Amino acid sequence: MNWSDRRERFRATLNGGRCIHPASVYDPISARIAEDLGYEAGMLAGSVASLTVLGAPDVVVLTLTEFAAQAYRVNRAGRLPLLVDADHGYGNALNVKRTVEELETAGIAGLTIEDTVLPTPYGATEIKLLPIEEGVGKMRAALAGRQDPRLVVVGRTSALTINGLADTIARFKAYEAAGVDMLFTAGVKTRAELDALAAAVKLPLFLGSAGKELYDLDYLSSRNVRVCLQGHTPIMAAINAVHATLKALREGKPGWEFENISPPSELMKRTTRHADYTAWTADFLKAKMGGG
Repeated sequence: MNWSDRRERFRATLNGGRCIHPASVYDPISARIAEDLGYEAGMLAGSVASLTVLGAPDVVVLTLTEFAAQAYRVNRAGRLPLLVDADHGYGNALNVKRTVEELETAGIAGLTIEDTVLPTPYGATEIKLLPIEEGVGKMRAALAGRQDPRLVVVGRTSALTINGLADTIARFKAYEAAGVDMLFTAGVKTRAELDALAAAVKLPLFLGSAGKELYDLDYLSSRNVRVCLQGHTPIMAAINAVHATLKALREGKPGWEFENISPPSELMKRTTRHADYTAWTADFLKAKMGGG
């Protein structure tokens, strides 16, 4: 698998002058669907991986090993450049370095490292951020852990919703000076906030939980935003669909009475790469593949 090609394609997106909405993916099938639909990149969030791997909420109980394994499963399914939310790097700056090494080996194209105090400390009543100096140390460690210079390292902060605009700009400038490739902030709600952030730094921006008035790709592109998340609707829709189906079965509805449940045969064959497996079966086993 050519990880470098994916990283180069994502780098081209950053340099291309346009903002993209990556697909929120969580497993091989969702990644293949996103690739087939023409998405430029996929995004595997820590919260989504926690749901997929553990069935747990976003409280940072997922381990680096589990997260890297899920990222690898997603990556090996296709050719979609994958961005990941590596949370706080699973510990201090040394853990961040290890996190980058593991996730780079899993084939990702980019990752975010944030400056939130995680996991939640004993007795905490509010979300807190690391001192800027410690955040800079994490960014420097992330860059030191990178072996392929094409891997995109993103400095992330939630300062806007915690400490305000001035602190966000201060953190952006510090992480930019540390050498990261991109800057991520969650919770930008107004154009005035985004205008101020875009004017303060030169690096491309990555947005999460953006306000409704920001969902204009022309405007975002003009403010040097290159990635804007659309939330994690796909896995939520999947959970809802599985719940509704199992509930109906449990209540006695027979499987043959369901309508519009199974994906079209062509879609299932495309997402499972049925044609490839058919050809490999004939070539390597001199046999005909069973199943539909």
